[in-house]
Amino acid sequence: MAVGIKLAIVGATGAVGQEMLKILEERDFPVDELICLADPREAGTRVKFKGEEHIVSAPGPEAFQRADIALLAVGSDISKSMAPDIVKQDCVVIDNSYAFRMDPEVPLVVPEVNADDIAMHKGIIANPNCSTIIMVVAINPLHKAANIKRVLVSTYQAVSGAGKAGLDELDQHIQAYMQGTDPVLNVFAHPIAFNVIPHIDVFEDNAYTREEMKMVWETRKIMHAPEMQIAATAVRIPVYRSHSEAIYIETEQKLSPDEARRILAAAPGVVVQDDPSHNMYPMPLFTSNRDEVFVGRIRADLSCANGLALWVAADQIRKGAATNTIQIAEIVAGKNLY
Repeated sequence: MAVGIKLAIVGATGAVGQEMLKILEERDFPVDELICLADPREAGTRVKFKGEEHIVSAPGPEAFQRADIALLAVGSDISKSMAPDIVKQDCVVIDNSYAFRMDPEVPLVVPEVNADDIAMHKGIIANPNCSTIIMVVAINPLHKAANIKRVLVSTYQAVSGAGKAGLDELDQHIQAYMQGTDPVLNVFAHPIAFNVIPHIDVFEDNAYTREEMKMVWETRKIMHAPEMQIAATAVRIPVYRSHSEAIYIETEQKLSPDEARRILAAAPGVVVQDDPSHNMYPMPLFTSNRDEVFVGRIRADLSCANGLALWVAADQIRKGAATNTIQIAEIVAGKNLY
């Protein structure tokens, strides 16, 4: 690992930015100087890192002139307008938004899958969608072993995927339900308490939502599999943290469930939790605040000769966002790619 990294975090006061600070400390990232940035309205706010308080500033060219790497935990519009100017200051951008994910000039990286792509960056590296990260960590080892032709996935996504506002809305809707009052709809299209909503992000012309299409587009790019057939259904559920996914894959070479378990047990970033006889399988309650992707319910797909079914759960704020970003930064720093 390199030493003396001057690191900027844009969005340091937000949920993902705060998680980044926590994970940087946990992983002992070699921060020589920490530059905390956020919306100008939050300038002067203090955040903690390694027991010290850091004053948050508004982003500006002088901040990025000092930085080697900038982690962006802001919306796509802000990233799109800000990132090119940051790169002009000889600062590598690792962006957590959708802004650059499908840009052919920008590597889209999950380190357990395509870490080598980082070296091809031209100043910007994109962090994928949380649900995509979780899925590719789980299926890429099986793809390397048996060549996946087709993927069907349904996601069961926690409200924290919509940020603090999503968490607050679940709380408010639970209270409204219990009190018999009308819930206020600000974040979700329908009441989320005691409900599931098969609608995340906007609908595209093909009747799939953008969240679902992100899993198609991004998986193909990350896994270097442009011909892979993928269909997704993304569902919001009344869980606070950690996304779950039901994944069905069809492979060219047949894999038995036992072979799949062995492959996944040896895969980086994966924990196999698969003992249904003892009610052991991944669940969001127990995968929260962890960095691994948990895989279980590994079984033959009865509808397909060369098919497997998997159940997966992982913390979408950590591995699905902040931790994956930090892992990319560790490689950039460790290989002097800044």
